[in-house]
Amino acid sequence: MVKLIAGLGNPGSKYRETRHNIGFMAIDNIVKDFDITFTENKIFKAEIGSTWVNNEKVYFVKPTTFMNNSGIAVKALLTYYNIAIEDFVVIYDDLDMEVGKIRFRLKGSAGGHNGIKSIIAHLRTQEFKRIKIGIGRPKTETNVINYVLGNFDTKDKTIIIQTLDNVDKAVKFYLNGSNFEKTMQKFSG
Repeated sequence: MVKLIAGLGNPGSKYRETRHNIGFMAIDNIVKDFDITFTENKIFKAEIGSTWVNNEKVYFVKPTTFMNNSGIAVKALLTYYNIAIEDFVVIYDDLDMEVGKIRFRLKGSAGGHNGIKSIIAHLRTQEFKRIKIGIGRPKTETNVINYVLGNFDTKDKTIIIQTLDNVDKAVKFYLNGSNFEKTMQKFSG
């Protein structure tokens, strides 16, 4: 069996610590305990690293297509490696959840998230596993685009560091043989 865990974000150092890149940050945090080197694959339009967990090959992916075209990389990799949609999990930011909140979903709409819209369009289904990480909404009149492409403030950064550790534990729990529903029950909150 093979699994694919994708984190959504935008490529380049300019976006590295931004709220919209929480999916990339989550992937980087998860793989820190594994001996994984990411390589940029221009054909698949993604940075890809892999390892074995619980006798399964696991691909960790950060699409390099920019957020709005994330589905291009995801579809290409699922097809090439013959990975079932049931074995695909995507991690991304959610404006409508308070900072640091984690929500697991087995399926659903894009909820206004352009990266998820792209994945739904390319996979032609809404039925794939998701881990959503709350980044909150701007508290001032800040434009939403500027907000998601901005960095976390000091207080939120502290919360996010803990959240990323919780996502790391949840993904490893899932990869070590627990089903996604059990992972949802144990780590939602």
